[in-house]
Amino acid sequence: MPRAGLKGYKPKGDEPTGFTINPPVEPMLAKLTEGMPEGDNWIYEPKWDGFRAIVFKEGDTIFTQSRDLKPLDRYFPELLKPYLASFPKSCVIDGEIVVAGDNGLEFETLQQRLHPAASRVEKLSKETPASFVAFDLLALDGKDMRGALQRERRQALESVLQDAPAPIHLTSATRDRGIALEWFQRFEGGGIDGVIARPLDQPYMPGKRVLAKVKHSHTADCVVAGFRWHKDGPGTLIGSLLLGLYDAGGTLHHVGVTSAFPMTERRRLAEELAPLREDALKNHPWREWAEAMQQNAHMPQAGSRWSVGKDMRWEPLQIERVVEVKYDQLQGDRFRHGGVFVRFRPDKTPADCTYAQLDVTPPEELAQIFKASY
Repeated sequence: MPRAGLKGYKPKGDEPTGFTINPPVEPMLAKLTEGMPEGDNWIYEPKWDGFRAIVFKEGDTIFTQSRDLKPLDRYFPELLKPYLASFPKSCVIDGEIVVAGDNGLEFETLQQRLHPAASRVEKLSKETPASFVAFDLLALDGKDMRGALQRERRQALESVLQDAPAPIHLTSATRDRGIALEWFQRFEGGGIDGVIARPLDQPYMPGKRVLAKVKHSHTADCVVAGFRWHKDGPGTLIGSLLLGLYDAGGTLHHVGVTSAFPMTERRRLAEELAPLREDALKNHPWREWAEAMQQNAHMPQAGSRWSVGKDMRWEPLQIERVVEVKYDQLQGDRFRHGGVFVRFRPDKTPADCTYAQLDVTPPEELAQIFKASY
C-alpha cells in the first residue's frame, strides 16, 4: 500500500522491511449501527476493549503496529516470545492487545503500559501481563491474504491459531445471530463493549469502515458540578460540562464530561449557568481539587497521555443542576468515553445522582469469552 494513502502518516525512513506486507498498514475499521445485522452473510465477534495491534512476523523478526501506525513492541515485551512461539513463521495478524484482571478486561491498567520509562514497562509487564486476541489474517506463508474473502481469512486464521496457548487467543466467532445477541448481554461486565459483525464476502480493506459494530448504551442522571470553557470562546462559550455521581457514603466523584453541543447552545449555556458560578467554590465538594489545579495539578484521573498539552482548567458550579447523559460503559468508577448529552432534568435533584442507578452487568469468566465458537 502506498504510504501516501495513510492518513496522518509521516515516513521516518526507518520503517522495518522484509515482511510479506511491510508496515505501516491501516487497519480495517467498523461503523456504528443501531441493531445487530441480520442475514447469512455475517460472522459475529465480541468487540474487545484494548489496543488495536497488527503483528508482522518473518522468521525471528517481530514488529507490532498500533491503530495510529506507531510501534507498540516496547510497551509489551512479554508478548514477544508468545508471538514467536505461536504464530506461523511468516504472517501478518490483526488483533487486540488486552489486559485481563479478576473482573474482566482492564483498559485503565492497559493504558498504564504506555510509559516512557523502560523500567516501568518491564515492571508492569510482570505485574499485569497482556494478552493478544487475534481476529484477522493479512498474510500467511509469503502470501498477501488481503484480497481473500473474510470467510477464507477466518478459516486460515483458525488453522494456524486454533490451539495457540495463552496469552495468544483466537477470538470467539459465530455465524449465529442469536448467539451474538447473547454475547452482547453476557459479556458486557467482562469488559467486552459490544459486538463486531464482519461481512463474509468482504476482502480486507485497510482504512475503510466496512465492518459493523453494535455497542452498549445506557443512560445516567449526573450532577453538573463544573465546566470548561471552549477553546474558541473562553468566557462566552461552554466547552464541556463536568459530571459527578455520589457513592454510598455521599462523596461526589468526577465520572466524566459531556461536550457535544452546537455553538449556539454553548453560548446559551454560558449565560444560563452564570448565576451558578457565584461563590460556587465556597462549599464545593471538589474544592481541594480546584485548589490543587491552581497549583498546576489536575483533578484525579482527569489527565492522561491523551490530554497532554490540553487546557484542563475548569470552573466550579453550585451543585444544583442535573443532566441526563448516554454512556457506553464504566471504566472503574468513571465513564469509559465522554457522555452524550440527552437533556437537563429539572425534575431530579443532585441527591438522585448516585452510582446505584447504573446498570452493572456481572463479569463473565474470561475463559468463556476467549473460547472460539465458529
